[in-house]
Amino acid sequence: MTSFPWLSLIVFFPLIGAVLCLLVKVESSRWVALGFTVGNFLLSLPLWWLFDSSAATMQFVERASWINSPPVNYSLGMDGISFPLVLMTTFLMPFCVTVSWTAIEKRVQLFMSMLLVMEAAMVGVFVALDFVLFYVFWEVMLIPMYLLIGVWGGPNRLYAAIKFFLYTLAGSLLLLVAILALYFQGGHTFDILELSRGTYGASLQMWLFLAFFAAFAVKVPMFPFHTWLPDAHVEAPTAGSVILASVLLKMGTYGFLRFTLPMLPDATAAFTKPMIALSIVAIIYGAYMALAQSDIKKLIAYSSVSHMGFVTLGIFVLNIQGIEGAVMQMVNHGITTGGLFLCVGIVYERTHSRQILDNTGLAGPMPRYAIFLMIFALSSLGLPGTNSFVGEFLVLAGTFVWSQFATAFAALGVILAAAYMLWLMQRVVFGTPAPAHRAHLLDLNARETATLVPLIVLVFVLGIFPNPLLTRMHASVTNLLSGQKAPAYATAPQQPARPQPAAPMAVMSSSSSEQATAR
Repeated sequence: MTSFPWLSLIVFFPLIGAVLCLLVKVESSRWVALGFTVGNFLLSLPLWWLFDSSAATMQFVERASWINSPPVNYSLGMDGISFPLVLMTTFLMPFCVTVSWTAIEKRVQLFMSMLLVMEAAMVGVFVALDFVLFYVFWEVMLIPMYLLIGVWGGPNRLYAAIKFFLYTLAGSLLLLVAILALYFQGGHTFDILELSRGTYGASLQMWLFLAFFAAFAVKVPMFPFHTWLPDAHVEAPTAGSVILASVLLKMGTYGFLRFTLPMLPDATAAFTKPMIALSIVAIIYGAYMALAQSDIKKLIAYSSVSHMGFVTLGIFVLNIQGIEGAVMQMVNHGITTGGLFLCVGIVYERTHSRQILDNTGLAGPMPRYAIFLMIFALSSLGLPGTNSFVGEFLVLAGTFVWSQFATAFAALGVILAAAYMLWLMQRVVFGTPAPAHRAHLLDLNARETATLVPLIVLVFVLGIFPNPLLTRMHASVTNLLSGQKAPAYATAPQQPARPQPAAPMAVMSSSSSEQATAR
């Protein structure tokens, strides 16, 4: 089964639906989009059982020559780092369709088509093993997101769309410069794994790191490159906000893991302290700004800045607990924050306002909605038993190995998250009903309930049973930190290599390393 082109099918299947959406009537386009997004998730689901968690090699690899000169290949593959991100993307896309079922009333066919193009580009980013192919998917993603914000967004949609496009385009141009530099310095190849096996001078690594940082820090977004995110979230339609928070932000952190750490180990070690400092600033600053918001969407947007600070913190402490926690938190943030944005979109359809003061006391007229919102909020603040607790705990554990002092500051983000989330829930769920509320303010219907229930299930499943997901990423994370070069292509699962001595990049104590390996 591993010789079957699973990844090509998952990448290009949504594009068929995107074309069909443009050819059918309005009502049919909704069903086409739902059918293709659900179908793509079902196509990706067998990978859960086919994936070999003991192998650090790239699996489900597909290779074909694309351009002869310069040598560009159509090359796809998946390891334990990209695997959970692909499944998360295909899992979330059907909910982006269902939440837009009645909310989007104009140019519906084009909207649904753009959602499917977005899905294809996002999955392509996570599985591309050729730098040119990766860059194509990376850039293609900008166009549909620009349209989602600029055409179907709020009153200031053009400002937000242009700001998003310019920020990300500027970072993308520096990414292209870094790719070209690697091509000429790495043996005239765009193969990502071949380039990961190369050795580069210290000075070149520093410049490449800065170029990668510019591209990926904007996408995360890291402080102080985050200013486009609140505007984009506030103006984007609900589906656009879910895609932004749940998937697009993860492309930046994925870039750090896939390129910066394995290709530029010396520069990564040199920039570790500044990256950790920026991550802690983002954690505290994002949480502090969330406390000051009166718009629910903007509050959740700033909370994303804070939560993504935990992800970058886990990556750059450079130990197994931190990186596994970072990957886990990437998935958890996608589920929890995606759920929160879905809840905001649902209540906005009823009250036509995102202001907290216009959406108070919802527990009375909308009890089912209030329960779902509370669960997502408790998950966001890291309540034990929910998914976010696992990721944040592992990140803080990895940070504690690196520095107890840094851990103390990072932990402030958890306290502040409880403050702004509980303060939000006190007003929105249990506050005095707003004057705009009427007796006929309806609770969740069947479509909306079906949209939220699967996410609620995952909140508790990953919170109580995280080990199946952690097991699938462990070999790849260990390989990333072991000092071994990028593994050769593998079209079938292989036996794990014998443990190698930890490289200086893995700044764990020896006892912590042995415990992590033994696990």
